[in-house]
Amino acid sequence: MAKKFSIDISVRFRDIDAMGHVNNSVYFTYFEEGRKEFYHTLIGISGIEDIDFILAHIQCDFHKPITINDPLAVRLWINDVGKKRFNFEYELINRDDDSIIYARGHSVQVFFDYQKNKTKPVSKKFLEKVSDYIHQT
Repeated sequence: MAKKFSIDISVRFRDIDAMGHVNNSVYFTYFEEGRKEFYHTLIGISGIEDIDFILAHIQCDFHKPITINDPLAVRLWINDVGKKRFNFEYELINRDDDSIIYARGHSVQVFFDYQKNKTKPVSKKFLEKVSDYIHQT
């Protein structure tokens, strides 16, 4: 069974909007924090120069408001890999009760050669490093 990568997220005071919950735009920042840690922990990316893909698409479905006191975590995994891209799935969950799902998201990352300014194929090295986190759909 494929794994899901998870990190705890601290809800900051600045994340809260006038309605008393996390502003919807901040959910994408939480997804980004999950991606950053996934890349660092599993792929070994330590600096901006190591990134060889771009974010091509992202979406979020909001299920439940997040407040400043909610114990939050982001959980993510890869659900599909193509010739030049891979897709992440995300869940923002209550880390004390993962049946509470605040949001679900999806993003598409495309491998990119910044020097040639064009897309490139997914590498075998990448697939080896993330294979435990690929959920076949």
